[in-house]
Amino acid sequence: MDTISRENNSMLPVGAIIVGVIALLLGGYSAIKLSSVNRILAEHKEKMARFDSLESQVGTSSSASEKVTRDVSALTRSTQDAFNQVGAELAKLRGEITELGEAPKAQVANNAAKRTAPAVAGPNEYIVKAGDWGTKIATAQGVSWSDLQAVNPGVNWNRLAIGQTLKMPKK
Repeated sequence: MDTISRENNSMLPVGAIIVGVIALLLGGYSAIKLSSVNRILAEHKEKMARFDSLESQVGTSSSASEKVTRDVSALTRSTQDAFNQVGAELAKLRGEITELGEAPKAQVANNAAKRTAPAVAGPNEYIVKAGDWGTKIATAQGVSWSDLQAVNPGVNWNRLAIGQTLKMPKK
């Protein structure tokens, strides 16, 4: 049996060397591929970090955009409310202005209806003093301004002269 076992064992060290060499080659190839894979992983980690950063910025921008949209909407509502209030006040003022514009016309019509005859100069006269003007004279004498003008047709009421004589209407 000794001879049989010696003959079969002669190839065993050569096979072991071949298997060892193949293992070393595979190990070297694996190490090269592993370093390549590690480099690619490092590049991907950088890209993922940038992607995470961009995702965070997009989230922040999105929430800021939503806040701005809400603020603009609230500002639009408050501006519309203010315009509605101003519009109502303007309509109210327009009505008051219209009433004020029509009041003198109605008063003139009432004064014309009250008068039955045109104003006639009376026996009295008035001499203009410093600081006098037409309505002041009419009020002081107890006559209407329009009657005073009617009995003094040639008078320039914007330039009354001191000492000028004015006719007074009959009361």
